[in-house]
Amino acid sequence: MKIKSTNIPEVKLGIIAVSRDCFPIKLSTERRENIVKEYKGEIFDCKTTVENDADMLKAVDEVKAAGCNALVVFLGNFGPETPETLIAEKFDGPCMFVAAAEGDGDMINGRGDAYCGMLNCSYNLGMRHLKGYIPKYPVGRADDIAKMIEDFVPVARVILGLKGLKIITFGPRPQDFFACNAPIKGLYELGVEIEENSELDLLVSYREHKDDPRIPEVCEDMRKEMGPGKFYETLLPRMAQFELTLLDWAKNHLGSRKYVAFADKCWPAFPSQFGFEPCYVNSRLCSRGIPVGCEVDIYGALSEYIGICASGDTVTLLDINNSTPKYIYDEDIVKKYGNKYDITDTFMGFHCGNTPSCKMCANRAIKYQLIQHRLLETGDPDFTRGTLEGDIAASPITFYRLQCDSEGELRSYIAQGEVLDVPTRSFGGIGIFGIPEMGRFYRHVLIEKHYPHHGAVAFAHVGKTLFEVFRYLGIKDIQYNRPKSLPYPTENPFE
Repeated sequence: MKIKSTNIPEVKLGIIAVSRDCFPIKLSTERRENIVKEYKGEIFDCKTTVENDADMLKAVDEVKAAGCNALVVFLGNFGPETPETLIAEKFDGPCMFVAAAEGDGDMINGRGDAYCGMLNCSYNLGMRHLKGYIPKYPVGRADDIAKMIEDFVPVARVILGLKGLKIITFGPRPQDFFACNAPIKGLYELGVEIEENSELDLLVSYREHKDDPRIPEVCEDMRKEMGPGKFYETLLPRMAQFELTLLDWAKNHLGSRKYVAFADKCWPAFPSQFGFEPCYVNSRLCSRGIPVGCEVDIYGALSEYIGICASGDTVTLLDINNSTPKYIYDEDIVKKYGNKYDITDTFMGFHCGNTPSCKMCANRAIKYQLIQHRLLETGDPDFTRGTLEGDIAASPITFYRLQCDSEGELRSYIAQGEVLDVPTRSFGGIGIFGIPEMGRFYRHVLIEKHYPHHGAVAFAHVGKTLFEVFRYLGIKDIQYNRPKSLPYPTENPFE
């Protein structure tokens, strides 16, 4: 993981081998040991090989006692259908099912038929309505399965995170911002808890933190993060006070949950009543694995948290905001990237100033929110200050979102691309994005499927992990930026 955060689960793996009693048990035992040797990470090696229900209960107790929260169920031979699937029922955590390939013994007494057994395992998981994670091709040698385990870890981290997540909100969505509508039904289906509060609740708590003795320490940390000339000195105590307010609220309101995300109403009343824009503080929390969704975007905050767990790194939430001007495309993009992107493959992702500073260019600084200043102030900027502005640094990215639509159905999209190394010549926390076939994706997914304007951004290509997560969660509609060779169902074939 790139960031260390107590708000992200630590995956503690275990492996249990299963064996059909009419096959040599040593096939499962020895093949399990070979996997443990091959896997480079930490994994608890359960010594009980499961042949029956009693073995299953004993093995599950062993991995639980070892502190495991995610499990590899390994079919070293054909495997016992009932006990192996009951592991997923009795173990409280994500289980990956994989099977041994042949070739490490003769084809008489050294043949395990796990290839066949995997079919029955999958059938029985379905019969019992049990969730099990099964890789693309779940049969392999020790080194193959070690790679499957490596790929399983971020998937398991997301599943564990959602299982323990509470989203805390302050205020309703801003007026006429129906895109931030958030049916709670979808959250409950995912196992996510929600706590809804008013802006007044937050303001009261903020005022209670006035003169908090920790404020000077937080101010100093902000100075070090931003560097000289990149912040407003007089604004730091107010922002530090707010940061402590959110952190204390999270600590005191977790209840039975382990992890937290926020979704706050950040305008129009917030800056005038709190005395600043919350964007920079939001960026700081996100850099520590605690996302804060802008404009009470609950599913935006949820998506951010999923991305943090999937990538092990901080993320951001941006408007899919504006088209790229042709002069920037001609002057900078074509010169640097040639014909890699059409102009419609590019766009600007923007938000007022919530992107963590570690993902921004050196020109980033705490400034004021121009649009809010136009709306709320006359004269020099005062309480509209507090945004973290500048260009987002060049990076591979995954643009994605998990959303509950107006019919109460969960759906998602994933698109991989990059932040281009091109100056935006604009304001806010902003970057120019290049995503292959973005123009078609914009029309036939984002518009056609009625997605809101916010998208979460992970600073890595994690589409593979996200797709597996959404599939595991039972999301039936998972869209992506299709290549030219694969038309969308609504795409006109005559154009």
